Amino acid sequence: MARSEVADVGGAAPLYRRVKETLASQITDGTLASGAQLPSERSLCERFGVSRVTARRALTALVKEGLVVSSPGRGWYVSDGPLSEPPNMLLSFTAMARARGFAPTARVLRSAVRGSTLDESESLQVAPGADLLELERVRLLDGLPVAVDRSLVPVALCPAIATTDFADASLYEVLAREARVVPTSAACTIEATSAGEEVGPLLDLQPHEPVLISRQVTRDPSGRPVELSRIVYRGDRYRFRTTLTSATQG
Repeated sequence: MARSEVADVGGAAPLYRRVKETLASQITDGTLASGAQLPSERSLCERFGVSRVTARRALTALVKEGLVVSSPGRGWYVSDGPLSEPPNMLLSFTAMARARGFAPTARVLRSAVRGSTLDESESLQVAPGADLLELERVRLLDGLPVAVDRSLVPVALCPAIATTDFADASLYEVLAREARVVPTSAACTIEATSAGEEVGPLLDLQPHEPVLISRQVTRDPSGRPVELSRIVYRGDRYRFRTTLTSATQG
């Protein structure tokens, strides 16, 4: 039965393409619902009678087409419309956008090194007055503004960030490539509010229209703080997803 499912998609096409097209068809017709987790790679191998390499190639192709997003260690999920993160997964804006098939760009509003305030130095565990990169950008998907992103990063972690052009570069990718600093977790608060007079025009919104504000302290695998951020998202172009687990059973 597994092999007939693949063959139904057609002809002599490479196996990975047949798997991809079967899954794509189930996504577009609603059999696999928006936001749903796909079967595991092992299950797909058994169902379609293919190797894990073939199954993963098919899934990767679906990611490139924006139909699926990958959450390392958790699985593969059907994309669900507005830009969103897989549940409980820390991804950069650039990585999320690319996974959904969008072209991420940025308009840099500010990129400058300055001394940290007392509150910032406490949150980032650096000395008061230590050099921080203050980076503020309008983030765009396929040319449409989605968010205004303000990040504070200790320059000592990665001196290269002080001279990087972040109109195209990903902050997380530069940190990983130049200094092997990998953001892996974040304490995050989310609130809904109105765009206001300052942010509204940057996101093509009227001051009264809704936005989501995310405030994060991001850490590396050792627990060291590496970034303070405040991201203001258009309410109609971003969806925040999480998974809630009961602390009690029964």
